Amino acid sequence: MTAMQAARKTLSEVFGYDSFRPGQESVVAAILQGRDVMAVMPTGAGKSLCYQIPALVLGGITLVVSPLISLMRDQVSSLLQNGVRAAYLNSSLTSRQYSLALDNARRGVYRIIYVAPERLLTDSFLDFAVNAPIAQVVVDEAHCVSQWGQDFRPGYLNIAPFIERLPRRPRVSAFTATATQSVRGDIMRLLALENPYAVTTGFDRPNLYLEVRREGSRDAALLRFLGEHRGQSGIVYCGTRKGVEEVAEMLVSHGIDAVGYHAGMGDEERQTAQEDFVSDRAPVIVATNAFGMGIDKSNVSFVVHYNMPKDLESYYQEAGRAGRDGEDAVCCLLYQPADVHLNTFLIEHAQENSQLDEQTQRIVTDRAKERLRQMTYYATGRGCLRAKILHYFGEEPERPRCGNCSGCLTGAQERDVTREAGRIVSGVMALGGRYGKALTARVLAGVKDARIKEKQLDKLSAFGSLREEGEENIRAMIDELIVDEVLDMTDGQYPLLRPGPRAKEALLGDEPIRMTLELRGQKTASRRVTMKPQADKGLLSRLTKLRRGIAEEQHVPPFIIFTNATLRDMAVKRPRTRREMMRVDGVGEGKMDRYGDMFLRVIADYLEEE
Repeated sequence: MTAMQAARKTLSEVFGYDSFRPGQESVVAAILQGRDVMAVMPTGAGKSLCYQIPALVLGGITLVVSPLISLMRDQVSSLLQNGVRAAYLNSSLTSRQYSLALDNARRGVYRIIYVAPERLLTDSFLDFAVNAPIAQVVVDEAHCVSQWGQDFRPGYLNIAPFIERLPRRPRVSAFTATATQSVRGDIMRLLALENPYAVTTGFDRPNLYLEVRREGSRDAALLRFLGEHRGQSGIVYCGTRKGVEEVAEMLVSHGIDAVGYHAGMGDEERQTAQEDFVSDRAPVIVATNAFGMGIDKSNVSFVVHYNMPKDLESYYQEAGRAGRDGEDAVCCLLYQPADVHLNTFLIEHAQENSQLDEQTQRIVTDRAKERLRQMTYYATGRGCLRAKILHYFGEEPERPRCGNCSGCLTGAQERDVTREAGRIVSGVMALGGRYGKALTARVLAGVKDARIKEKQLDKLSAFGSLREEGEENIRAMIDELIVDEVLDMTDGQYPLLRPGPRAKEALLGDEPIRMTLELRGQKTASRRVTMKPQADKGLLSRLTKLRRGIAEEQHVPPFIIFTNATLRDMAVKRPRTRREMMRVDGVGEGKMDRYGDMFLRVIADYLEEE
């Protein structure tokens, strides 16, 4: 049997899948051939199987360097459910537990060991590692090694020196979901990858519906969104701890089962909140970005960003925690201009206590501001949201409009707005930089409200100069002109609009300016819905109830037993025999032996009642 034949057998018998997902097979083959790997695969693409399968085929020990305790815990729990001996070594273990785990590792009990990067160069771990048959070192969330990335973690710089200390260099594999070209180069250099097989499977997640909502009240917008997705499980991300507490309290006051999660909470309180969400006791969790990177919950149906993150890397990684089971999911950003000012403030003060020299601090700050500018363009600009993300990560979309985002499902069209941009700049100058976006847009649209009459702004020549565009389109153009530095906003509680560094260029009209804007009076298109075989809802309900009971009895999250996608496939195929059950996606030999008969009995009882 060849190594790849053994890999396909492992995929089927251990993990319960008939075929690899896109990109997985070539990565597995490269690792089995002894090559280093640099793989960029989107969240939910199945990165873990790319190194877990070779770990079982190769023999020896696979070390997985991972950044979060919760990620290690869930990965190990899932492997144990599939009959794979695995362990983790991190600060959550007591000294006695850590010593026992290391003793077991020395005796060859584990095939896969997850370890925090800070542990690598400790005396106890090095003593184990230099005498162990380490066949593979895997670096998960590899972008954490780059200080130009969004999640730099100094402990990741220990990885290359650790590998150098080993008597025999193992295969080294690096995996990440979000990395620009420059960060990818950093990963390969800082991890000292040798002629790696480099693959980017594509950043697109077709099952995710991308949406930006720009509404006056974020609370009202969030409540409306949750009403549209009642009964589903999801994450609401807030930018601050205070925001988490206020939003969670607001949701609970409106009868929504929600829990809060942030790093300032006590360990026990935080753990309880996480367990309530993962076990589906609380369908909604409100959290800072401290939550989610290591949460392997597969049935997250939506992710809402109550505040705009500081960059597209953070946004797409967090949004990508929706729909990991392959089911349709929604990623919604609730944008307000104040987010730009908050993030700018945080960026400018982020390096105050750092040990970087002044020049490096300036470079880091400038790069962070550029990433914020791109994030703001995503939130405020018109056009296909998916295309914007793919362009940012250096990937060309298959078509200019995906048909599955709020940017596409509007009556919008790209056109030349050079003349309109000049009129907006003229209007801002006429207003003398004394007013914000909303009032400026109303003046240009020719809206005669009480304040405009009181200030006699209707007497200005700019009043009504863009009446044919309408207030909404004018505000959209102002947003994009801010991103393009044609206009600028002051800091403070009430930001004022003023000309930006490139205002003169727009006034002269020498360079054409194009934007995607709403066609007035055109109807919004319908959201695309992926057609899938329909699961028997009655049977699915019974299977879900059985899974919940088993999970509570074993004190593990329900998705560790079977994912939602597996239960749905079970309810579609309605297997009657063990052989038929093994054809359900996600049912391998380990889970068949452990749970298969229980689920077959429920299916048989249901079919008899029909």
